[in-house]
Amino acid sequence: MLEPVIGLSADEHAVCETVERFALEVLRPGVKETEVAAEMELTARRAGAEEMSFPTIIASGARSALPHGRASEQVIRAGGFVVCDFGVILRGYCSDQTRTVWVGPVADDARPAYEAVREAQQAAIDAVRPGVALGEVDEAARKVLRKAGLGKFFTHSTGHGVGLEIHEAPRVAAGQEEILQPGMVITTEPGVYFPGKWGVRIEDMVVVTAGGRDVLTPTSKDFLAV
Repeated sequence: MLEPVIGLSADEHAVCETVERFALEVLRPGVKETEVAAEMELTARRAGAEEMSFPTIIASGARSALPHGRASEQVIRAGGFVVCDFGVILRGYCSDQTRTVWVGPVADDARPAYEAVREAQQAAIDAVRPGVALGEVDEAARKVLRKAGLGKFFTHSTGHGVGLEIHEAPRVAAGQEEILQPGMVITTEPGVYFPGKWGVRIEDMVVVTAGGRDVLTPTSKDFLAV
């Protein structure tokens, strides 16, 4: 069972925001995924992170269609999405967030797919409140993607608990009957993945409050091309 925590402090959010902003500065065609990840991790350390919550994921082009891809020696090229999934540890607690950006001239089908994921992710966030079953949060995201004709491309659970470990109970997945309670911290991270093409994932940490929820990673999720 996830121990109730209050989530990210202002310092932790500031570190994550700094890392994300720096990633957007260095993420360009011609740069290796591992180079972007290394620069992000160095920036996190300099900003005060004890360590990363997990090895930073930078997955570009066709590799962005791998839900659990790691940074590789692949060179980032124009014409695809880059999934940036990272987190830091401060005072023993983990954080976790994902942003996806487009590199180069924007393909016609890129923005609609991105906006469908963003809408699904917001629906999942909106479903978070005390007394709601975790399966309902998962279904809120899937309903949006099914309506957009993308349901079959969402191939993993909507989220997980976060705390002293990066992956803790509870699971935010179909059929999960555990009830959300104030103090729980979960992720909401729907995505769509087109094998051999590209993928999109958007993730935030959300804490359950007495009156609903607070998003702990409130940086921009607008469609962005670099």
